[in-house]
Amino acid sequence: MAIHITGDDHADQVLTDDPFALLVGMMLDQQYPMEHAFRGPSKVLDRFGTLEPARIAAADPQEFAALCAVPPAIHRFPGSMAARLQELARIVEDEYDGHAERIWAEAADGKDLLKRMQALPGFGKQKAQIFVALVAKQLGVRPDGWEAAVGAYAEDGFRSVADVVDGASLQKVRDYKKEKKAAAKAASS
Repeated sequence: MAIHITGDDHADQVLTDDPFALLVGMMLDQQYPMEHAFRGPSKVLDRFGTLEPARIAAADPQEFAALCAVPPAIHRFPGSMAARLQELARIVEDEYDGHAERIWAEAADGKDLLKRMQALPGFGKQKAQIFVALVAKQLGVRPDGWEAAVGAYAEDGFRSVADVVDGASLQKVRDYKKEKKAAAKAASS
């Protein structure tokens, strides 16, 4: 299934073609609009020439950070995200032989997959749950117990990037997040 998160055909194709790109996009989805975060992998590919984890991990950190900061940067915090991206690449290379898809393809069940995701840099529980929902809903990777592991993110609706398949669904997810934020703000007042 093709991924349609970014609104940019090239960036979406990179996410569709490369499991590591999808993982990187999710990692970058923090304090930054989701479609821009998921465009980050295509920027790295276009500038660095590859998304091969071994090459990213081995890159000079200062040069790689500079490449990530070229406007438009891969994130609003390009330096720290470049370092986190290199660490993610190291883990994928060292623990999964450079094959990001092994993280989800070899998980024993949903609980194991969630645990594997939370072991990655930048993946707290919520982000890990969203990514598990993303691979379940959009890639058909549904280990036993994935719904229980991700909670409400498994439900139908427009809660997260896992539910974004086009521009209309992106807007629905934005609206949902805005409503949740407003409700939380009202509750704390």
